[in-house]
Amino acid sequence: MTLSAFLTAPPADVRQVNVVRQNENSITLEWEKVDNIPTYRLKMNDGDAIDVPVTADDIVNHVVSGLTAGTRYSFILYTVSNGDSSSGYSFTAVTVPREVSSVTVTERFEDRVTLQWDNQNTEWKYQLTVNDNDIEINQKDENIVYNVINLKPGTKYSFSITTIFSGVLSTPYHVDTVTKINCSSVTWHVTNSSIKGTVEGLFSKATASNESETHDSPEGKDVSFTGLYPGATYEISLEYNLASTMLPQCSIKIPIIPPSVTADCSYWASGYGAKINMESPNGVLTAVEVTINKKKLTINETDIETGLIVKGLQPATRYEVSLVSQLEAENLIRRSEPSVFFCSTDNRGVIAGSLVGVLLFVVLICLIIFIVRKRPDFIRRKKSFLSGSQKSDSKAKAIPLDQFPDHFRQLELDENRGFSQEYESLASVGIDQTRSAATVPENKAKNRFTNILPYDWSRVKLVGSNVTSDYINANYLPGYNSNKEYIATQGPLPSTVNDFWRMVWEQKVRRIVMVTNCIEAGRTKCEQYWPEDRKQCRYGELTVSKKSEEKESNWIQREFTLKHSNDPEQRTVKHFHFTAWPDHGVPTSTEVLIRFRRLMRQHIESEGSKAPTVVHCSAGVGRTGTIIALDVLLQQLQREEKVGIKGFVEKMRRHRSHMVQTESQYVFLHQCIMDSLQLPETQEENVYENDHIYVNTTALKNLR
Repeated sequence: MTLSAFLTAPPADVRQVNVVRQNENSITLEWEKVDNIPTYRLKMNDGDAIDVPVTADDIVNHVVSGLTAGTRYSFILYTVSNGDSSSGYSFTAVTVPREVSSVTVTERFEDRVTLQWDNQNTEWKYQLTVNDNDIEINQKDENIVYNVINLKPGTKYSFSITTIFSGVLSTPYHVDTVTKINCSSVTWHVTNSSIKGTVEGLFSKATASNESETHDSPEGKDVSFTGLYPGATYEISLEYNLASTMLPQCSIKIPIIPPSVTADCSYWASGYGAKINMESPNGVLTAVEVTINKKKLTINETDIETGLIVKGLQPATRYEVSLVSQLEAENLIRRSEPSVFFCSTDNRGVIAGSLVGVLLFVVLICLIIFIVRKRPDFIRRKKSFLSGSQKSDSKAKAIPLDQFPDHFRQLELDENRGFSQEYESLASVGIDQTRSAATVPENKAKNRFTNILPYDWSRVKLVGSNVTSDYINANYLPGYNSNKEYIATQGPLPSTVNDFWRMVWEQKVRRIVMVTNCIEAGRTKCEQYWPEDRKQCRYGELTVSKKSEEKESNWIQREFTLKHSNDPEQRTVKHFHFTAWPDHGVPTSTEVLIRFRRLMRQHIESEGSKAPTVVHCSAGVGRTGTIIALDVLLQQLQREEKVGIKGFVEKMRRHRSHMVQTESQYVFLHQCIMDSLQLPETQEENVYENDHIYVNTTALKNLR
């Protein structure tokens, strides 16, 4: 061997090796060629070395395969020339870790969720991505459990979980879920037949269930269940459909308002007591609160059929009785609307005591007759002491205008005793008439109150094939010109809004008079049956849109456009909404109601249609009866110069029960007539616009 052979230097090493690609079982390496090097030899993890073939390219590319996922490998790369090897270039490289096999959402809450997956290698880390925020998780447990917090209720979230090893990321695993909703935070509005609430957050289905009874809400965030059983407790459940899986969002048990109780009374303890006889209601309740003579008494639901005996009353006295159903359920107390009637105690003891006085009076009369016959001169010289003591019995007769002030003053004597007697005499008018359509089981849920039911002979019938499809709680009411000048109806329920608009269309109604607010004292009195703003709303086969709205201090005027899906005709309906009238009470003065009545009367006369005017409050009897009576009586006042208030209220009650529901409303009608008489005859046409209306505070002091 020559000396030059021993002096030849070993071949040079590569300057750098790059990892250009990785996956779970291979690594792709790349380096620049070294001049005059025909062969490269790669050794991995102290194993056998392999020769890497060389191509004509300036860059050598080599794939190392058959590797294990998520593993670090050590390499030495040698250059080989003429049988000699270089000292070698050392480096390391890793394979990509495996993707998470599955992720389970183990718990869902309103503000957080819990995720769980298998930890495949304790040397691996994980990256959780939520809404573009990356969270690194380094747990050594066999099962990774992680709580994602600070989330929003009822919101859909997409999570990505990526395995990390030595800075190398696996393919991310994606999982979707949705946070729950807090049903208790929803403001639920309940009546004795409905539950409504607006829910913020994701849900696909809302149901209300009570034993075997289940109701579904229409789609949308406005949850609404109607036709419910009064006083029952319903479990409201919300669910969300995620990838064909129904996820429970929340549930809550809500008791609804119990049914109203109707009753009458019978004599007890010779007038020093009374027995309240109650009818078993169609619904669930736990007790009834009875208020009489400023006393509150409570009777349990199990004792309703037995009745309640009230002591400590006075004979021959008329008492107002108020019944309020109560329900205790789910740590809540629900109360029904008051059911009010009048109870008169036994007057036989008073009559017996009065007989003595009557006999004395008869003796006195006989004595007077004897004196008249024996001494007529004496009688002629003296004014009769009986002069003016005999008053005509007006009862249901119309009172001439010049006699009405005296008539009014007589009624208000002795703390309105005359008003009380007149009003009490109306209690039994019409009550013996049949109401069979209203009590059909399918129709019961269409009645707002169980004791306010339309008489069969005067009820408004919708176009329908039977008593179920044609039923609505409404009656034709007489006016000054005809017996079908008005329709008195209850404020629509959520389940009867479509029927209400059907009636308006079928009866060709041109005006609606509303004398209640939708919500009063926190309770629903009437469903809002018209659209907000200028949106169109579909009610069955009718489309209703609001054309205009004008607000005054005591009323609102609206105008609606109606279009039937099967009729090209488009109609306009005027809406007169009086907003300043408390339930079971009267307005603060006659002036505002007389002005409001003038507005509706002007529309009736200018529009010229013979179609009835729809009038409603909540029950459709108290405030409804008062405004109808006022309209008719003021017409009678102007055209006949006389007025028959008692007679017309009696006439209305033969068409629909409870019209002019309270004594205070009855007195208020008289007060309206009195105030209209304060002005000179020359101002009769302007009586409704005059600013000097006098309120008789004496007559009303105990009624407001």
